This record gives sequence, structure tokens and C-alpha cells, in this order.
Amino acid sequence: QVQLVESGGGLVQAGGSLRLSCAASGSIFSINVMGWYRQAPGKQRELVATITRDGITNDAESVKGRFTISRDNAKNTAYLQMNSLKPEDTALYYCNADVRRIGVGRSLNYWGQGTQVTVSS
Repeated sequence: QVQLVESGGGLVQAGGSLRLSCAASGSIFSINVMGWYRQAPGKQRELVATITRDGITNDAESVKGRFTISRDNAKNTAYLQMNSLKPEDTALYYCNADVRRIGVGRSLNYWGQGTQVTVSS
């Protein structure tokens, strides 16, 4: 099996920073796209940022210039550096990954359990 474990969430004042981490573990052969999504209370889950194995990124307009996604392929880990945080960034942040498992011919999509980010005004 494959597990995605997020960490780094917490409570921060507006204008502050947080760094989220997502560590993938299990019978992993390779990971293609890794991404961060978020869901605020009463709202649908939305894309924050994604990154391919080759480092190509895609960011939501709402976070461009403030959030940076990166990854360490050797550690099967993705990061989300969040700067200039706003109260509207408050949400449960989920890690997502397309993982090819050892001995399995196709990639499967996995989600983490989420880490809470709360930004106070």
C-alpha cells in the first residue's frame, strides 16, 4: 500500500508563513504528479498547486506569488511554502499523488488525511 502523511499545519497570523510537507511511503516505484489541495468549511476542495516529477509546476491564481510547491524525489516528499498568508487561506490542506507501485503497471491516485491551516486576522 501507499500512505501520504502531511505535516506542518498550524495557526498563524495574517502575513505569516508556514511550510507543509507531504511524505509518501510504501511500495513505491515512482511518483509522477504531486499536489496540494485545500478545502475550507462549506466549500469544495480546490487545487492549490501541483508539481511533476520533472519540476513543472502549476499554481492556482489565488496563491501565485505567495505559495511555492517543491519536491524531493529521492525522499518521495513534496513541500508547500506558504508566505503572506491571508485569513481566506484557512482550510484543511490535502496532499495528492499519482503513484506507480512496485509490481503494478499503472499509476493510482492517493490522498493524505489533511493538515489544518488556520490564519487569524
